[in-house]
Amino acid sequence: MIEQHTAAQRYALSFTSGALLLHEAAIVAPIYLREREWAKVRTEIAAENLLQARTLASGSRLAREIVQRLAVLTGDEIELLIEATSTERGHLMWAAACRRYDFIGEFAEEVVRERFLLLTPTLTHDDFDSFMRGKSLWHTELAELKESTRRKLRSNLFRMLMEAGLLTDGGGIQQAVMSQRVARALAAGTPNDLRFFPTTDTASRRAQS
Repeated sequence: MIEQHTAAQRYALSFTSGALLLHEAAIVAPIYLREREWAKVRTEIAAENLLQARTLASGSRLAREIVQRLAVLTGDEIELLIEATSTERGHLMWAAACRRYDFIGEFAEEVVRERFLLLTPTLTHDDFDSFMRGKSLWHTELAELKESTRRKLRSNLFRMLMEAGLLTDGGGIQQAVMSQRVARALAAGTPNDLRFFPTTDTASRRAQS
């Protein structure tokens, strides 16, 4: 009997710059709550250069990126994002990046969280490279990447982790200490998006109570 494998859906890999976009999120989220249409949000961003991009092309790219990430959050999560502390905003935008990019979400769950739970709380470039090599067996788009692009993806992903407060400059994985409201928001979905964070199930339940 011949075993058949379904072709894996191609990864979106446009996270080569911008990291978590925390500053941009604080600007764009209130506009969405006013307009409730992402197309109108992008038009307003471009018309007034709200993200202060140096060129039209870079402004368009940045606007598209922040809109795509915020669009995966619920309306309640976007409202929470506006009034969030810097730590809460980091956690919400890390969850947004994980939802928007399957590659990031799988890395968060299969490498970062797994290493934390196994009490090997360090993360190196080799861990990323090994993860990418493993995924390239099912995702040819990874094997086709230029080395410079691969380095950009790695660098930006590590920067995201640091901006979210989940990784130290020295590569130490830091447990996510969430507020009750963020923990509850991220636990409301199916599957539970707390899986994207270095934390134990016990700590997750405690944060929600």
